[in-house]
Amino acid sequence: MSLVLDPAAQDLLFREARTANSFTDEPVTDEQVKAIYDLVKYGPTSMNQSPLRVTLVRSPEARERLVQLMAEGNQPKTAAAPLVAILSADNEFHEELPQLFPHFPQAKDLFFGERSAREGSAALNAALQAAYFIIGVRAAGLAAGPMTGLDFAGVQKEFLDDDHTPLMVVNIGKPGPDAWFPRSPRLAYDDVVTTV
Repeated sequence: MSLVLDPAAQDLLFREARTANSFTDEPVTDEQVKAIYDLVKYGPTSMNQSPLRVTLVRSPEARERLVQLMAEGNQPKTAAAPLVAILSADNEFHEELPQLFPHFPQAKDLFFGERSAREGSAALNAALQAAYFIIGVRAAGLAAGPMTGLDFAGVQKEFLDDDHTPLMVVNIGKPGPDAWFPRSPRLAYDDVVTTV
């Protein structure tokens, strides 16, 4: 059985897409980011919790503070990217559940009254949304450079608060010269899928 999605779109989103390591200086607009969000917000999360939060780092001062918190090898990429996003999990996502999951408003207190339950669920579901976000960046014709080589505690202290846990930093823009490393191997279907 073949996929319904056009092969060119499959290539754009998956087969030809890579983590970008360099970018042109073409800006990424707020309109582009809004279009990305308006697409990826429909991705499923458990009980529609939608805990992902995106902090766009646009000012030169904020960019410099963030660059200092990146691993040494990631600093030049983050310094040069047209736009950088900090993706985080909102550990207080449950406050939005009465609006986001209206057919079961008791879920807020029944399942997520304890902070530890919220943190685990927020991390899992925000990571899922982060993957949608990366696909959305690709769908916009841009390249994404997601990175976890950073000082997480420093990013939280400098850009977030105690209710938001950073997941990754994503450099965003049009790919520049030599943006891609060679494609790394992938596991075969039979190495991943088991039928029981």
